Amino acid sequence: MNNFDVIIIGAGAAGLHCAATAGYRGKNVLLLDNAKKAGRKILISGGGRCNFTNYNIEPSAFICGNKHFVKSALSRYTQWDFIAMVDKYQIAYHEKTLGQLFCDDSAKDIVNMLESECNNANVTTQLRTEIAAIAKTDDGFDITTNEGKFHTTSLVIATGGLSMPKLGATPFGYRVAQQFGLTVTETTAGLVPFTWQNNDKEDYECLSGISLPASVTCENGVNFSEDMLFTHRGLSGPVMLQVSSYWKTGEAITIDLLPSNDLQNELERAREKSPKQALKTCLNQHFPKRFIERLVELNKIDDKPLNQFNDKELAAIATYFHQWKIKPNGTEGYRTAEVTLGGIDTDELSSKTMEAKNIKGLYFIGEVVDVSGWLGGYNFQWAWSSGWACGDAV
Repeated sequence: MNNFDVIIIGAGAAGLHCAATAGYRGKNVLLLDNAKKAGRKILISGGGRCNFTNYNIEPSAFICGNKHFVKSALSRYTQWDFIAMVDKYQIAYHEKTLGQLFCDDSAKDIVNMLESECNNANVTTQLRTEIAAIAKTDDGFDITTNEGKFHTTSLVIATGGLSMPKLGATPFGYRVAQQFGLTVTETTAGLVPFTWQNNDKEDYECLSGISLPASVTCENGVNFSEDMLFTHRGLSGPVMLQVSSYWKTGEAITIDLLPSNDLQNELERAREKSPKQALKTCLNQHFPKRFIERLVELNKIDDKPLNQFNDKELAAIATYFHQWKIKPNGTEGYRTAEVTLGGIDTDELSSKTMEAKNIKGLYFIGEVVDVSGWLGGYNFQWAWSSGWACGDAV
């Protein structure tokens, strides 16, 4: 039986950072994962450039059963702490939009940095390791694997959620929680594209590839403004991914397709200036041409000269574009979701240490916990912050 002070299962963002943090404190740490490489989700994130944090991290940008739970970890290990580490390793990065920070070169830079931190902290990393059983003992836990048995006083579960199963996502962490009597809240796909209803698919799938700025509101009033993308399957783009985390099955979403202008004023001015101009020609100045042509084909708008519309009709056209309603059929699910909503109930955990309140020595960090952030580096920051909080406590 090999003995370690800390065993961490899951060599993703949270697990790697936790391992290094504990190792630097002099703990004898073993990091286990069943993959061939550490940090698989990091490597494909941000189009391969890893949106590793955000300048604007705030607790309000996280979805959690207890809105106060994230405050302790986020305040004690901030985005500035992680940025300082990135700077120490001289990794070049840039701000894209809305405070989002990406590597200039490759997400590999972040994984290499975390692996270097683990090496410097004398962490033992063992990949291609399958966990067969976990058993509680008087002084900790016995872990049985295909590579032998291990014992630890502190066991950290950092195995992530259900998003992107092609990267090895499994419900392992939830099963461990349930084995020890912890509550797991309902899980669903978050930060995920929407899919069309059949009739909308027929109408709009031909618009695939069109992108435009939009402001989107859920039935519960949550609103985001960013780019929206038409796909063959439905609606995507940053704004739709954000909204998806707040959307409930069966609800409609309301889309302002021209959030920065008052279309009624624009149409009335155009009618005054060029009364014989076709409505379609006028709308093409504000929207992608292919989109307007399709709406004409579907008889959603009449293509007549502007002087043939009265004020009430122009107001109705403006309302159509400012309040375009779509009821998604659903989402693309875990296959393309960036995060898993729900997970280990935060009421079961210490917000300061991530330790299970009723199981001494058992910790949960990262995506496996019922904490999900906005698109834009927030979920990575939760991984860094929760990993650090746990690594500082084990």
